Amino acid sequence: MITEKIGDSIIKQRSVLKNQNWQRVLATAVRNPNELLRMLDLSDEVCAREVYFPDDFKLLVPVSYVERMQKGNWDDPLLKQVLPTLNETREVPGYVADPVGDLNSAVSTGILHKYQGRVLLITTGACPVHCRYCFRQHFPYSDFLIEKAHWQKTLDQIKVDKTIHEVILSGGDPLMLTDDRLRAICQDVASLKHVKTIRFHTRVPVFIPERINTSFLSCVSDLNINKVMVVHINHANEIDKAVAQSLRALQQAGFTLLNQSVLLRGINDSVASLQELSMNLFDLGVLPYYLHQLDRVAGAAHFEVGRAEALSIMNRLKEILPGYLVPRYVEEISGKRSKQAIV
Repeated sequence: MITEKIGDSIIKQRSVLKNQNWQRVLATAVRNPNELLRMLDLSDEVCAREVYFPDDFKLLVPVSYVERMQKGNWDDPLLKQVLPTLNETREVPGYVADPVGDLNSAVSTGILHKYQGRVLLITTGACPVHCRYCFRQHFPYSDFLIEKAHWQKTLDQIKVDKTIHEVILSGGDPLMLTDDRLRAICQDVASLKHVKTIRFHTRVPVFIPERINTSFLSCVSDLNINKVMVVHINHANEIDKAVAQSLRALQQAGFTLLNQSVLLRGINDSVASLQELSMNLFDLGVLPYYLHQLDRVAGAAHFEVGRAEALSIMNRLKEILPGYLVPRYVEEISGKRSKQAIV
């Protein structure tokens, strides 16, 4: 463990940097579980018993997100999303490397075509955080990224398929690309007359709200195309002032804002937590979109909430929230041509 003196210096340095450019915020993210736990005043004894140090898909979490966690609380819902634990080493039948069939839906390098009228582009393998339940944590990004050198070929494939009306930018996280790269992709997609909507799937506004800066907004504000951003927020505690400001800025830039969550054991598996999240999102102009049943990715079995319990939660939410604040409870099944509604 790092000493208190050195650790405090790191925290102060990062606090100064968090108001600077987003790449520097990412550069100072926490990558060592011992450091994370020291920042949260959590004990070495429990660390030795519970914490896992994986060789790949290692801990990655920005400091501003750590600052939203409750010190001294092993059950903090934000901490549980990012801290590698020995639970990840358990082999559980049915939990696999590619639970949603991404590899089978790849029609060419960087393009996944699962659903009618929509294609998904794997724009990058980089993320602002390593969520421990991520369904793409084992994805072979090096084999599937859209390459800048072959971008025109990718664009041409979309251009010739007139049934495609929506292009989804995913990854990784598309907002980890540079402004220049994003601008080029967005402008090229918007130039295709049969494509009506460009959609971003991202956690960046939550983990690095500094990314939603003037430069980024200038890349997307003038696009002559419908713009949708699906953010991924699982718990109301993830939303602080900076996150709220980033979401408002996106709304002002013309984005339709939706949220998707994953139902996670010990994190948001209660009526109260999901109700609070929906209401807080709506205050910021974000509509609850999907509540996903956990994708059965290898290493994430400890996060699963049983179907009967989940249905009970959803039924209660329908009783206490207006319909537009109740997310659709869905699951993704490999080979199916759409998300499957559970209720």
